[in-house]
Amino acid sequence: MSALPLAFGAPAILLGLVILPLIWWLLRVTPPRPMKEIFPPLKILAQLLKKEETPNKSPWWLTLLRLLLAAFVILALSEPIWNPRPETLTGKEPVAILLDNGWSSNEEWIARKETAERLIADAAHAGALIYILGTAEKANADIGPFDANAALERLRALTVRPIPVDRPAAFARLKTALANVSGTRIAYLNDGVDTPRSAEALQSLQDAGVASMIWYEPSISSLVAIRQAVNNANGLTVRAVRPGNDRGQSGVTIGAFDEKGRRIAETGLVFGAGEATAEAVINAPFELRNDFHTLRVDGTAQAGGTYLIDDNNKRRRVALISGSEADISQPLLSPLYYISRALEPFADLLRPRNAELVRAVPELLEQKPSVVIMADIGKLPAETEQILSDWINKGGTLVRFAGPRLAGNSELDPLLPVTLRKGERSLGGTLSWKESQPVAAFPENGPFGGLPTPQDVTVTRQVLAEPSADLYDKSWANLADGTPLVTGEARQRGQLVLFHVTPEATWSNLPISGSFVDMLHRIISLSNSSGPAAGDTRESGSAALPPYLTLSAEGTLVPPNGDTKPLLIRSGTIPPVSFDNPPGFYGVEDAMMAFNLFKPDGEIKPLIRPELTMPVMTARYAVDESVPLRGPLFALASLLLALDAIAILWLGGHLRRRIRPASVAASLAILALVAVPGFGPPPALAQQNDSKSGDQFVLEAVNVTHLAYVITGDRAVDDVSKAGLSGLSRALTDSTALEPGEPIGVDLATDELAFFPLIYWPIDAAARMPSPEAIAKIDAYMQQGGTVLFDTRDQDAAAINFDNSTTPSNQRLRDILGGLNIPPLEPVPSDHVLTKSFYILQDFPGRYRGSPLWVQASLSTETRADRPVRAGDGVTPIMITGNDFAGAWAINADGSPLLPTIPNDPMQRTYAYRTGINIVMYMLTGNYKSDQVHVPDLLERLGN
Repeated sequence: MSALPLAFGAPAILLGLVILPLIWWLLRVTPPRPMKEIFPPLKILAQLLKKEETPNKSPWWLTLLRLLLAAFVILALSEPIWNPRPETLTGKEPVAILLDNGWSSNEEWIARKETAERLIADAAHAGALIYILGTAEKANADIGPFDANAALERLRALTVRPIPVDRPAAFARLKTALANVSGTRIAYLNDGVDTPRSAEALQSLQDAGVASMIWYEPSISSLVAIRQAVNNANGLTVRAVRPGNDRGQSGVTIGAFDEKGRRIAETGLVFGAGEATAEAVINAPFELRNDFHTLRVDGTAQAGGTYLIDDNNKRRRVALISGSEADISQPLLSPLYYISRALEPFADLLRPRNAELVRAVPELLEQKPSVVIMADIGKLPAETEQILSDWINKGGTLVRFAGPRLAGNSELDPLLPVTLRKGERSLGGTLSWKESQPVAAFPENGPFGGLPTPQDVTVTRQVLAEPSADLYDKSWANLADGTPLVTGEARQRGQLVLFHVTPEATWSNLPISGSFVDMLHRIISLSNSSGPAAGDTRESGSAALPPYLTLSAEGTLVPPNGDTKPLLIRSGTIPPVSFDNPPGFYGVEDAMMAFNLFKPDGEIKPLIRPELTMPVMTARYAVDESVPLRGPLFALASLLLALDAIAILWLGGHLRRRIRPASVAASLAILALVAVPGFGPPPALAQQNDSKSGDQFVLEAVNVTHLAYVITGDRAVDDVSKAGLSGLSRALTDSTALEPGEPIGVDLATDELAFFPLIYWPIDAAARMPSPEAIAKIDAYMQQGGTVLFDTRDQDAAAINFDNSTTPSNQRLRDILGGLNIPPLEPVPSDHVLTKSFYILQDFPGRYRGSPLWVQASLSTETRADRPVRAGDGVTPIMITGNDFAGAWAINADGSPLLPTIPNDPMQRTYAYRTGINIVMYMLTGNYKSDQVHVPDLLERLGN
């Protein structure tokens, strides 16, 4: 911070203050122009004997005003700055600006960019080269060196990425770029979040010839991220994490949103004092939880606060069917006991109410389960077998367990993935030569790939599969001797799975092991899949999932950009989040996988500055509090200049008769408020208000002929109306002797309408209905000789039928006309003055060419061809069209058409302009061209 709260960018200009005494002397000896006054003759005679006096110097207050004006200009040119900030970087040595632009930087990104801009300004002032590097950018991004302008462009191109920073890779690139550079100064604008090998990466900079470092310490106390969501039986358990420090108790709200972004549930999550993790449960029905698509922490704007949910997080319904009744006294011997215990934590179990398979299976399928598990069911009835087969083909998963019934009735069973040998195989018994078999390692290309091999599971009995060419591909799990333990097969969109052992611990101890739970969980998780993902190859056990939607830096889902690559899954291993694979949904629309930023064990550790041998200065992100005073001083100088001009006019007598003292005081007060920054109407509001009021409105309206339009309140409609009447005014100036002024928008409730011969009213069904006072005002305007041109701007309204109108614009027009005293209407007849007031016209097109132009009907309703033209100078008080006249007349600032005609015909726009010219000429001249009384006089004048 500077010792003084005021500094100057060009202090030498302050020497100009020395000439202020000279300016004082010049102003005092140079009087203002004498005031001119016209006296009555008698007053002149009365003053003939008086000695004439002429001032020889300016008034002291005028001189002081001009001295202040000169002083403010000199001070403004010296570029004063209030509360100037000190320069952070001095010297010509190169500067390297490192910015952490990972997921945790978004909420303070503006402050960090402003800090980087100030560093670039300091380096540019010293003439130093600049390097700029983001730690979450792609590997081939240019890092410099840059000059100041190029550095600013590179800084503006940096954006926050929804990924963790990669400090080792970024610092290695910087070290390579600085290999032949010495004395570099580094400004590290970090995000305060630790990542693996960060300390090692920072230590490596000491070997790159770095002279010093500025370490910026951010605040990460507000960071909260969701790291896991588990769908349990009673609700969805959400686990969140915050930085591990000694913070006190705090809480956040987590909302659950469906696929359309609608908030459908929420929960409060509280971190205990000193705790870095917390969890909460979203208590919602099973059906509602299955609609969860994203979870978001309220009040956060970073990717860590959003958690994505795919089908793997959705709780399934599982139907259980057994071939034998459970013994209540011995539940451990029940065929479904261990299956139920394994599935209850992550599935809703359905059991039949009827023991007959013919009735039990349809009843269970009506409840739409994802999986049906059948324990030791032999031959199914044909009707039930067909129902199950159709359900599987539509995407269901059928899991069957072996047993005595299945072993004896498995011949030609279509609901088995493999053909079984009749009977069962016994191992490890007193009458068997073979010992019980352990389970072999799970194939990597199967659904159990990646699960640990069960070491304590043995099998004593099993049903065997007939050897076949595809048996290896269908084997999901095998025994040590190569015989299958679990087989599976895809049936259209569904799956068939067979455990070659019973679900109770009679043939094997698999049901009482932890591997049994994991195997069932894998099968249930795959149950809703519609088939293999794109790029899936069973031989290699890999999958390439294309990006579907990715997370933005703010934590919202957006379409993937061109840098995002397919997610490669090899041997069941999911790669970490990176620049090529940001978090989001990968796959296709009906089979997406959620790829989240945080893993279930993710943490937020504060970044600790390592001990470095180079000099390190600690700084904090802060807003630049310096205030340039150049603008306000120039504003004050402009105010004084305006006051000086008013004073000169006053002393010359030009304002005394025209402006009262009270008006002068009010004008000076308004000028003072406008000159002070922050006062005055907002620019956007000033631009939107096309209506003028008071004396200015009256003067502009009566000075020159103006075309007027009704302000509807819709910015788009009003802009087209203004542009259309501007184009018509230009056409009138080019083709006629009339030179109208700029179009004026009128507010029916407040403005005077009598100044305008024609008012264009675009009907907007969305605009508010005019008040009864406004309707009465427009009715009086029409009765007193004015004309209103109503335009529904809808081609569907071309054939206007007041008895059967269905369009919103026509309905609104009917509502407006219901309060007006309108005469009978008819389409413009072929002999009407409008057809020949300037151009000879047959119809009256606008942007559309289908609607007639309705005017006041003639007094005579005769339709014969030789009827006389109407006499008198009366003009129709109302015109109605649906052809969108303003849309055809509208032009841009360069004079080109604003909207195309429909159809896009240049001649249609030409006739639209001719229509507008005829209407204006008709409004200004009346029935002059149809008045046969003047024909002889006209011919006589033409003859002369």
